[in-house]
Amino acid sequence: MDIFTLAFMQRALIAALLAGLTSPAIGAYIVQRRLSLLGDGLGHVAIAGVGLALATGTAPLPMAVAVAVVGAVIIELLRQSGRASADVAMAILFYGGLATGVLLAGVVGQGTGMLSNYLFGSLLTITEADLWLIGGLAALVGAAAIGLMPQLFAVCTDEDFAKTIGLPVRFYNLLIVVLAAITVTVSMRTVGLLMVSALMVVPVAAANNALTGFRASFFAAIGLGVTAAVSGVIGSFYLNAPPGSLIVVIAIALFVLSLPLAGLRQRQRSAMPVIEITDPTPMPHQETDLHADHLHGPDCGHRAVIHGDHTDYLHNGHRHAPHGDHYDEH
Repeated sequence: MDIFTLAFMQRALIAALLAGLTSPAIGAYIVQRRLSLLGDGLGHVAIAGVGLALATGTAPLPMAVAVAVVGAVIIELLRQSGRASADVAMAILFYGGLATGVLLAGVVGQGTGMLSNYLFGSLLTITEADLWLIGGLAALVGAAAIGLMPQLFAVCTDEDFAKTIGLPVRFYNLLIVVLAAITVTVSMRTVGLLMVSALMVVPVAAANNALTGFRASFFAAIGLGVTAAVSGVIGSFYLNAPPGSLIVVIAIALFVLSLPLAGLRQRQRSAMPVIEITDPTPMPHQETDLHADHLHGPDCGHRAVIHGDHTDYLHNGHRHAPHGDHYDEH
């Protein structure tokens, strides 16, 4: 039997493709912020949305999106205000969302059986209406993740530097968690809410093992995510296995295969001499030409050179040093 002739498999494959595209795209920024477990927390909040939808008789996907976005904004505002530490906020996401979702589903007599379709993924539950909504949300996430790459990267790697060049850091931090919340709900039918964080993080980690530079690893992570998601859905059909678990296992296998490349890159970096300039004579102040959207920083793809109390970046044969809202020639 050709699985591509089955309507439900066509919908499942399209949903898997969109999940594979969006999850690593926003996961790249989550990993940069060292919030790799954020997807798990948002997944638990989305469970509360699914439970609320079952209790009110509404569509689960839009309700899960709304609840996850609201929860993400609240937690990020708490983090920024300093009223709750990151680990406490994540604990609230984990336990409060999960308990609320299970409680609401139990109150209306649905139990955990219906929730399992969203917790672990289910190919049969993807409707055409769901697919249109998933496609629209995926387009929104992809456009923001790629179109705002320089700004989001700057905010994720160095908030202080992002502020000095005039970026609205608070807005971009909120945008990242909102996009993450949307991504979680986009992926819940294929990967499941309990395992969506793996699709956001593992392909990114594998790409970082293999490549240097944020942009290169960003698109490589998307390629690995699509490979894991689509092959996992196809494999689940023939193996009669849960699609979410198979997708995660394939993603982890890709990560394991990338480990030798990480060791090779580490040896290459160790063999590369580090230039240290000790001459204290001040250099004349000379600004570089405009960098367009490029921002120097960790993992920007340009070689870092220690220069006294700061770091220069080799760019087109010159050393560029961050200085306020511009770069100086050194």
